[in-house]
Amino acid sequence: MTKKAIIIGSGIAGIASSIRLALKGFQVELFEANSYPGGKLSEIEIEGYRFDAGPSLFTLPEQVDELFRLAGKNPKDYFEYEKLDVACQYFWEDGTRLKAYSDLNLFAEEVQTKLGEPAQNIREALRKSAFIYDSLAPLFMNRSLHQLDTWTNPQALKSYLRIGKLGIFSTMNEANRQQFSHPKLVQLFNRYATYNGSNPYETPATLNIIPHLEFNIGAFFPKKGMHDITMSLYKLSTELGVNYHFGQKVEKVLVENGEAKGIRVKGKDQFADLLVNNMDMVNAYKTILKEEKQPKLLLKQPKSSSALIFYWGIKRDFPELDLHNIFFSDNYALEFEHIFKKGTIYDDPTIYVNITSTHKSDDAPEGCMNWFTMINVPNNQEQDWDKMIAEAKRNILHKLNRILKTDIESLIEVEEILDPRTIESKTSSAQGALYGNSSNNKFAAFLRHANYSSAIKNLYFCGGSVHPGGGIPLCLLSAKIMSEMI
Repeated sequence: MTKKAIIIGSGIAGIASSIRLALKGFQVELFEANSYPGGKLSEIEIEGYRFDAGPSLFTLPEQVDELFRLAGKNPKDYFEYEKLDVACQYFWEDGTRLKAYSDLNLFAEEVQTKLGEPAQNIREALRKSAFIYDSLAPLFMNRSLHQLDTWTNPQALKSYLRIGKLGIFSTMNEANRQQFSHPKLVQLFNRYATYNGSNPYETPATLNIIPHLEFNIGAFFPKKGMHDITMSLYKLSTELGVNYHFGQKVEKVLVENGEAKGIRVKGKDQFADLLVNNMDMVNAYKTILKEEKQPKLLLKQPKSSSALIFYWGIKRDFPELDLHNIFFSDNYALEFEHIFKKGTIYDDPTIYVNITSTHKSDDAPEGCMNWFTMINVPNNQEQDWDKMIAEAKRNILHKLNRILKTDIESLIEVEEILDPRTIESKTSSAQGALYGNSSNNKFAAFLRHANYSSAIKNLYFCGGSVHPGGGIPLCLLSAKIMSEMI
């Protein structure tokens, strides 16, 4: 008899889990509260403009390709992407502009020319980043931290011998200040803490693993936009027989004698041999698992930062802008103090502008651009968000006007806003945090929920709120780790 699996939530990890379980021979039923798949990795269309709603940076594309290959498919028949020549463009108030070329030699020359920073410092920083990745990825990204064999295998023993060189005992900012002489380059490399919603002045320098993904391996762009990651995998999963139930909010996980038996949806019970929770772990325990034993230590952990996003249809072309653009704050430390200590938005925020129409022209009308304009903000702690959003919008517009020497507000043709409150309501992310628990201490990796329940048999977990963390590659890896346990 075919075994049945129920997956709760169709975020990218939930979809990946459905594919892996279908390939293991399970009949997979996936229940999603929204009317569409993808969770944060969805899209918005407004009057001729298309926006990728959530994640905008694509790294480690092999994690997506692997799912098609496991199914015996050619990835290119479903999903195509291109490597970026410029990973990101950086702008400062004093007129400094920097292109982060994907070609390491070009990037090193750009930094030396524009900032006077020796090119060798860039090469050495990225060599160290690769070293951290090679030492830790097999341990932290590809295996469960909650099983003994992870800590006793030969790769783990090798990592123990390198522990002093992995950045565990210093902060990201401290390591970058030792590596670089120019404060703008320190700021640029500190920015990678935001890739998992952390504070570079507190998070361990181990997170300097991230630049390796963007520079040494590469940053990519799906030819049909980021949302195509969702839709291509959704298509594959349906071809493998996965049944999706949209608009079906799970009310309760059914547990009997310490074993997960199924779920309750709209008052009806659905039974299965195993359950996979792709819902944010904190909100899951507060709602569908509220009658079960609570992992109190994990639930009390501070949450990552969130985001305030303005989706703007801009009725003008800016040829100096590319796919990824960063407009830096003049006081980065104070910006993070506001986010993580004060729970407020600094009046000179760092602004990220993602413009997919630079690579996918039909995302905006001719002569126009689709601006995904984002700043990092605190998670939702019942602040006066309406007031904060209005102030932040004014500060964002003034900053962009100063640097680009224009009047952005007069060019905004359409607008939609996403803030921590709507992030929580649309994606069930606790407090609107983008990456679950924060990584602002050296033990953060060990304070993420396991990919299985130690208290409830046949209940598994995947997604950005559990091991190994948030972001597309890690969410896909969470599905892989989870499925290999079954």
